[in-house]
Amino acid sequence: MKLKIHAVIVAACLLVAASVSAAIPSAENLLPSDTLAMFTVPDYSTLSASWHRSPQYLLWEDPAMKPFHDDFMAKWNTKFMAPLEQSLGIKVSDYFSMLQGQFTLAITQNGWDGSDGTSPAMLLLLDAKDKSDLLASNLADLKQQWKNSGKPVRTVTIQDIKFSVVSFPSNAPMPFASAMAKGANGTSSSNTLYIGQFKSLLIAGTSMKAVEGVAAHLNGGANPTLVQNAQFASDQLSQFHNAPLYYGWFNAKTFFSVLAGMQSGDSSGLMPSMNSLLLASGAGGLKSVSFSYHESHEGSQIELFAAAPETARRGLLKILTADSKDANPPPFVPADAIQFFRWRVDGQRSWDELEKTLTSLSPGAIGYINSLILMANATAQQQNPSFDLRKDLIGNLGDDWIKFSKAPPGRTLADLNAQPYLFLFAANNPDQAIFALKTVGGMMSGGTPQSRDFLGRKIYTITLPSGRTPAAGAPAAPKRSIYCTASGGYVAITTDVSMIENYLRSNDGKTKPLNVTPGLVEAAQHVGGMGNGLFGYQNQRESARVLFSALKNDPASAAMAFNSLSGLPVAPSGGSLRDLANFSLLPDYGAVAKYFSFTVYGGSSSANGLDLKIFEPRPPGLN
Repeated sequence: MKLKIHAVIVAACLLVAASVSAAIPSAENLLPSDTLAMFTVPDYSTLSASWHRSPQYLLWEDPAMKPFHDDFMAKWNTKFMAPLEQSLGIKVSDYFSMLQGQFTLAITQNGWDGSDGTSPAMLLLLDAKDKSDLLASNLADLKQQWKNSGKPVRTVTIQDIKFSVVSFPSNAPMPFASAMAKGANGTSSSNTLYIGQFKSLLIAGTSMKAVEGVAAHLNGGANPTLVQNAQFASDQLSQFHNAPLYYGWFNAKTFFSVLAGMQSGDSSGLMPSMNSLLLASGAGGLKSVSFSYHESHEGSQIELFAAAPETARRGLLKILTADSKDANPPPFVPADAIQFFRWRVDGQRSWDELEKTLTSLSPGAIGYINSLILMANATAQQQNPSFDLRKDLIGNLGDDWIKFSKAPPGRTLADLNAQPYLFLFAANNPDQAIFALKTVGGMMSGGTPQSRDFLGRKIYTITLPSGRTPAAGAPAAPKRSIYCTASGGYVAITTDVSMIENYLRSNDGKTKPLNVTPGLVEAAQHVGGMGNGLFGYQNQRESARVLFSALKNDPASAAMAFNSLSGLPVAPSGGSLRDLANFSLLPDYGAVAKYFSFTVYGGSSSANGLDLKIFEPRPPGLN
């Protein structure tokens, strides 16, 4: 009996060992060390299961959405999927069903140095797991279709793995490769695709060198892999822990180093060199950029990290770096705000860095700005000899920037773009800053700003220029104004005077503040809290309410707006989103409101880089 038990245990151990040995290595253990960018889903089945529990999927499958859902899918299948499958000669569902394990897309350097004739390569890795037979069948069918269409197909063996090799014309849509292979004469070579199978893994690439590196590792080779890249290893340790559902990485240092050497600038000196542009933007100080996505029963989170050492930050990167200070919603931000952000950046420091950046790019640009400031001073000093724009406004900038908005009163698409907002910035001397602001505003508008008293403060009205002269017989465009005031250490600016008035009366104790919103403090902990210099909030429940109403009230205009945003036709026949989505079939918002919650985000900086986290709590009605 003991022997039988021991035999069973040994057999079980062997089965476990066999399954472990047969597992396909993770992306970072397969991709070559010269990878420029990668995106990977470690396990597609896990991602799919998570997606089917998500609020977005549950909304799409809700019975209240059935009229819109069924109408959209019927048009999608007729106008897009059927023509696509006919043109490719495949059944798309057969290929989607192969997505079981790892799914990875990557771009490798592949000898690319910016010179003519060199280009990065693209890699695709797909683990079909127990669908390996279907993978083999689909690849055989694809190879036969290539042959039937007259494409020359050959077979090569690379590291004991058979690859089918097919070449496409240079104008064929091969992503990344042909665009980056073009040299000074604008030409590129033919595109070649290598596609093969190792056990359950599909390997496809646009370069023999790229697929050879992957094949070598699958057969026990010792070539350097991405995990041996020091920067990736560091980012993996800090960013890709706790089993993200997907993540990505960009080798910024290598990519921008190559770009810096590709263009020397305009010989006339009017155009800055690529290297100067990269330094000015801050890209020259980037080592890498990474992101990851996690889900839990509490909600979903995306984290974006830019590895940019503090000592190497220049230009925009330095300007955008927030100080580690309180970014809580102040008491005057109302609970009915649908959007809010607070950013703790020193305005004077950022202005100094902006001037340095412009000087490095174009001395003429900073000279032009200085001349505008001198001109403004000369004009204003005719009325006020002590006026100095640099001292009164720029030298007054503080380290606190706030903006919040409310839902528009109307329910049309035009209203969505006209949300009432209030923008505030801290000033060392707010009264002096508002005086400078209204003086410059008056000069730009060509009129004298009006003022009125409200609760002991002055509200200034700056009428904006009307713009184009209307055509004969057409009604004059309505006048637009900017309203501003100084109070509580801030200068407040808006295009909706009621926002200014509500701000000035917010200390009457009748305004319910945003910071008491249920769940807000708890959600903020997922993004590092509210004390790191950047914090934001978006009330998706109310934003969706407005959007649903606008889409249903004007479905034709909504479809046209979405079509213009999508840019390209969806269907091969020239159809677009306008032809697919009938927004009049959407349900009343109340039927689906339970799928919406709110989103928070928080940013922080450290000696190693800049971090941004976005968290969306799971709506309470779905828990």
